[in-house]
Amino acid sequence: MITGSSGLRPQPTLLARWSILLFLSLAMFGNYYIYDSINPVVDVFEKQLGFSNQEIGWLNSAYSVAALLTLLIGGLIVDRLGTKRSIAAFSALCLLGALLMVVEGSFTTMVIGRVILGLGAESQIVAITTAIAKWFKGKELGFAFGVNLMIARMASVAADNAPSWAGWAFYPNGPEAGPSWEGPMWIAVVTGVVCLVAAAFYWILERQAETKYELGPAAETDKIDWKNFLKFDRSFWFVVALCFTFYSGVFPFRTFAVKFFLDTHFAGVEPETARETASFFNSLLPLSAMFATPLFGLLVDRVGKRATFMMMATLLLMPVYLIMAYSDVTLWLPVSMLGISFSLIPAVMWPSVAYIVDQKRLGTAYALMTLVQQVGVFAMNLAIGTANDWGAAGPANPDGYSAGMWILSSLGCIGLAFAFLLRRVESGPNAHGLETIAVRAKSK
Repeated sequence: MITGSSGLRPQPTLLARWSILLFLSLAMFGNYYIYDSINPVVDVFEKQLGFSNQEIGWLNSAYSVAALLTLLIGGLIVDRLGTKRSIAAFSALCLLGALLMVVEGSFTTMVIGRVILGLGAESQIVAITTAIAKWFKGKELGFAFGVNLMIARMASVAADNAPSWAGWAFYPNGPEAGPSWEGPMWIAVVTGVVCLVAAAFYWILERQAETKYELGPAAETDKIDWKNFLKFDRSFWFVVALCFTFYSGVFPFRTFAVKFFLDTHFAGVEPETARETASFFNSLLPLSAMFATPLFGLLVDRVGKRATFMMMATLLLMPVYLIMAYSDVTLWLPVSMLGISFSLIPAVMWPSVAYIVDQKRLGTAYALMTLVQQVGVFAMNLAIGTANDWGAAGPANPDGYSAGMWILSSLGCIGLAFAFLLRRVESGPNAHGLETIAVRAKSK
């Protein structure tokens, strides 16, 4: 607690703030890397561990189950323990989750590991967001959040491209012996160690800073106000529905993307090259979001038309999966369309909530959106895995992926309907300014 004399303390220096941000971002880098580390090897789980597609879906659905619990209690834990203890504890859970993915290779142990990862990772994100707000309030807060998210997304790109830069881990006995699932999982363990070490350095630096600097108050964590959460108006619920359909149509695809690409578009390519290329195409989504989302955000701030942009993003999503499933066109086309959509939606949808919902209810609004998002990702990971099993999808039957691709495409259609309804409301007398509010550049 800051005493009455704490006002005499100086503000944190630029070096102190950005040193803190570096370690917070490294902690979140480990979090994101561990989550995406399974993407390049889901087909190896199937071949070497005997996992079904549904069981592969469970690996990420289990994470979402834990994330739902986190949304209910994670903010309370951060408020009670403080950011130092919370980030350290949750980073330790991330490391434990990574370890359980490699120690045995059984489905049950891996699912437990993903649940523990979900408990640690999502709560860690809440704690890190709170810590950044405490250190950068009134300073470079927006830029700091952007840098933190960019570094986190770099972890997703690195995990997806691991077959290219860590071939020694994927092929410990050479490409001719086939890929290994254990090597990539051990790399995830190493990033978990980095995550925990970074959290320890953050603890040390902040403990020293508390006696030297006047830090801002910790930001209030997002919690759901169950008494009033049904009192939001139609525009908000259309955004929530769009959040559900969009993320349910993207993240489960990333779970199976490498396996799908290998069995369909790169079936005749040399195996090592095929895995590297398939993983690269999967990495284009977080890679595009790293750079394009801030630019789209600037564009939308300048021109408004937020509901219209959401319609455009869902319109791009609709044909993507059917193009992949039924067309011989280069993957650059559908993946580029998906990348634009994946970059545009977060630049528009999440900030739009601030125009629709009162400031005092934003925490409930964002927590509710995240909860609905995780419910969708949980359900669709299982649905796509089940559809792939039903269609007997695999290298001998690439058409077996069609049912899952139709499900994903239909989510784009449903999302477009909700985006249209949102635009209709926001073009009428009960609008909140999503279509009209624009930030004009100041004239000199």
